[in-house]
Amino acid sequence: MLNENDRLCLIDGSGYIFRAYHALPALTRKSDDLPVGAVHGFCAMLMKVLREANHGAANHGERLTHLAVILDHSATTFRKRIYAAYKANRPEPPEDLIVQFGLIRQAIRAFNVPCIEQEDYEADDLIATYTRQAREAGAPVRIVSSDKDLMQLVDSHVTMIDTMKAMMVGPRQVEEKFGVPPGKVIDVQALAGDSVDNIPGVPGIGIKTGAMLINEYGDLDSLLDRAGEIRQKKRREALLAFADQARLSRQLVTLKDDVPVENKITDFALRSPDAPMLIGFLKAMEFTSLTKRVAAGLKADDEHIKPVAVETGDWKGAAFHRSNGAAGGAGTSQTPGSRAALAGKMVRAIPVDRLAYETVTTLERLEEWIAEGCDRAVIAVDTETTSLSAFTAELVGISLALEPGRACYIPLAHRSAGGLDFTPRETVQIDRDTALEKLRPMLEDQAVMKVGQNIKYDWLILIRHGIRLAPVDDTMLMSCTLDSGRGGHGLDALSRRHIGHETISYRQVTGSGKQKVTFDLVPIDEATAYAGEDADITLRLWQVLKLRLVAEGKMTVYETLERAIIPIIGEMERVGVMVDDAVLAHLSNEFAKSMLLLEEEIYQLAGERFNVASPKQLGAILFEKMGLSGEGKTKTGAWGTGAKVLERLAGQGHDLPLRVLQWRQLAKLKSTYTDALPEHIDSEKRVHTSWHLAATSTGRLASSDPNLQNIPIRTPEGRKIRTAFVAPPGCKLISADYSQIELRVLAHIADIAELQRAFADGVDIHALTASEMFSHPIKGMDPMIRRRAKEINFGIIYGISAFGLANRLGIAREEAADYIKRYFERFPGIRDYMEATKAYCREHGYVETLFGRRCHFPGITVKTPAERAFNERAAINAPIQGTAADIIRRAMIRMPEAFAKAGLKLRMALQVHDELIFEANDAEVGAVTKLAVGVMERACEPAVALKVPLRVDARAADNWDEAH
Repeated sequence: MLNENDRLCLIDGSGYIFRAYHALPALTRKSDDLPVGAVHGFCAMLMKVLREANHGAANHGERLTHLAVILDHSATTFRKRIYAAYKANRPEPPEDLIVQFGLIRQAIRAFNVPCIEQEDYEADDLIATYTRQAREAGAPVRIVSSDKDLMQLVDSHVTMIDTMKAMMVGPRQVEEKFGVPPGKVIDVQALAGDSVDNIPGVPGIGIKTGAMLINEYGDLDSLLDRAGEIRQKKRREALLAFADQARLSRQLVTLKDDVPVENKITDFALRSPDAPMLIGFLKAMEFTSLTKRVAAGLKADDEHIKPVAVETGDWKGAAFHRSNGAAGGAGTSQTPGSRAALAGKMVRAIPVDRLAYETVTTLERLEEWIAEGCDRAVIAVDTETTSLSAFTAELVGISLALEPGRACYIPLAHRSAGGLDFTPRETVQIDRDTALEKLRPMLEDQAVMKVGQNIKYDWLILIRHGIRLAPVDDTMLMSCTLDSGRGGHGLDALSRRHIGHETISYRQVTGSGKQKVTFDLVPIDEATAYAGEDADITLRLWQVLKLRLVAEGKMTVYETLERAIIPIIGEMERVGVMVDDAVLAHLSNEFAKSMLLLEEEIYQLAGERFNVASPKQLGAILFEKMGLSGEGKTKTGAWGTGAKVLERLAGQGHDLPLRVLQWRQLAKLKSTYTDALPEHIDSEKRVHTSWHLAATSTGRLASSDPNLQNIPIRTPEGRKIRTAFVAPPGCKLISADYSQIELRVLAHIADIAELQRAFADGVDIHALTASEMFSHPIKGMDPMIRRRAKEINFGIIYGISAFGLANRLGIAREEAADYIKRYFERFPGIRDYMEATKAYCREHGYVETLFGRRCHFPGITVKTPAERAFNERAAINAPIQGTAADIIRRAMIRMPEAFAKAGLKLRMALQVHDELIFEANDAEVGAVTKLAVGVMERACEPAVALKVPLRVDARAADNWDEAH
């Protein structure tokens, strides 16, 4: 053990690596453009510490006796188990820094300095533990770091040194920064939180206020116990409401000083570097001037020392590749934006050679590809199947890309038209189960990032074979995060946009029309060219888009709203929802009878029989025979008989168009749901819809095959269809639905005090609007007046025009215009929000949600009035609808951990706009309902403190209609 005569120095290696990377110019090794800027900065710092240690300068005239560099082991620590969102906002390290981590570890070993890291703990916890041990032995400690979290360790025996700023931090400096002595820093941090580490703290309280409160009340516990005494209302309410959050934050910021460390502090005794090893390493890095300085300090003859072998790995598999020296010479500085642009140039410079992709047909070659893939930080993966349905498709093959231009295809189930293996070139395929077992460790390896384009589909295909693909990145979702509203996010479009390459289309390899074949019938050489290109292009896109996410500040949006939801949605699709086909059959028969009765009424009103489904024949009856006023004929010579035309005529009191509208509604319900849904029911009586994550610019989910989001809810017939969605025996369906979430978001964003008060007091918002606009008391409100107010409330969110509102309410356009005018006079903040949003969008080309999701509207400045007005309405609505979509995504992402912590099984069956549907065992209905509601109502925290409370209505029943 140490004693009072020893002097310990602990270097916060993890913090210093990032500081060296961001503070110093980018540097690359001349011979191969390997990024080495952070390595150089770290070596220079370590050399300085060692030099000063030997002269006593690092320890106030007393030489150091013990030294170690402390590193973070991984992103997963015990704090993640306490709070899953801990450090969730932190972007992944830049790719040109990732390739330097291993080199820095080698550098530390070359300097003959202990390099300490330990699984499940952060570097700060190890530093705290060794500091405590040294303090107890009476040995002074010097911590080389600028990390404010380490300031809680400072006392008369512990000092921090920031070598970059040549600044020493003692108790006085800590108190100047935090307003409290080091011993109370934890309490202040618990109140203030930390947005960088995603520590929630107490909303509205920062360092200055936190210090004032701690100085007044002594400590955090005393403050929280006496929070009711605080005179300032907002501060008092915040502390009372977020007391538990403050205690949680204290847990997160408190450094653990009792880590069961694996390395003894006595092992840190200062040792001289081995000259040949250190100089050889510096030469291998091509640090010419640094090599000479070190050699001089060690009194070594560096000219006779050769560079040592350095493990660089295949660093070109990351986002950096040589292209005529374009990676930047020594000393060139690169911002995140310039690095992103550079990555784009690099991937364009590497030719796409489809003939170079390898067809893997032996286990030996497969094992070699897998071994190389396991050594990579990032690989691209793509599956080829027989159909687009992840639940019926058969896996035909898998492609991998390890670096741009280097990809392979592993055929697993190709066959000839006659059903035999397709072997035009005597190609032998690996047995599918054998290949998948070989691939499993790599596909599930948490150290290897698997990149895909719409990787949710591949996730679903592989999980059917018992492989849980993780971790994953998705280029489609990256593109959606960066360029929502700017164009498509399919692979072909992204390849043209970012790489300038025209990919082979799926139709080109499978054919079309009568000549179309499934992928298992595609010749293997053609399949290799197609599948290899898909993986290759996906990896190139990842390199460009990942750096853009960092450069444009959208990494948090992608990580917290897009990437995190992939397995959640995948699992929801896999679970599906149970549907009773007997109910559907009964409803189909019922709808058919109702349609026949309506047809007879229509024939009587028309005075003749005709095909009700024919727009041409219907137009002739309405506008030629009956003489009703229409909108003229189309270019094809047919009368316009769309829904708007028929609704207008029905509003004028004409029965025939009203009956046709009713007939069409039943026909659509019958064809779309009661007749079509049974085709999607599997052997377990479940329907698995496909959820689309990038289908809308606002982040709302869409579904298809079948579409379960457009089942009408306002009509009795639509609600009847929901009765077919049932709970399994012994279970219930739970519907948890956000109450008026978009109006609540509007009240916050537009800062409408009246609406905020109403939501806080639980007042019926539509009745309040009716009362404000029509001078009608809320008590005893006429339902028709309330309905008008409801239409206006929701219409305003969507930027409705007087014409649109008139159609909704069946009133004159002038009356509707008067309603809108009155509404804005009563709630002027909404008009201010709308005008400010339009102006912002015109200037920047986009708007953002409260969580940073960006929606682009390039058409907002076009000259065409109709198109411009459409984009303006969409821009007004996007922050509101997008924020609501973000909130429900955040809730869905948090469900698995909350359910696991409570010991409950999560079975999320559906997500329909603002509603989540769960399955729960009868015995757990109460617990599941309470937990789901709690997670949903707190979904904004801690990122956004809404000025209105979120409310969720939840019910449990045997079917969806009864539960809603």
